[in-house]
Amino acid sequence: MVKGYCVKCRKSVEMKDPKKITMKNGKPAMKGKCPVCGTTIMRIGAAT
Repeated sequence: MVKGYCVKCRKSVEMKDPKKITMKNGKPAMKGKCPVCGTTIMRIGAAT
């Protein structure tokens, strides 16, 4: 699983349903949901 920082929970959590995306500037990222509060979280440069 991919970890990301949830700003609402203020802690590092494992993403729920992570997806690889490419941002507008061409950089890879992972986008998912926080399993605790459901907020969208991202990890830039972590598309593995």
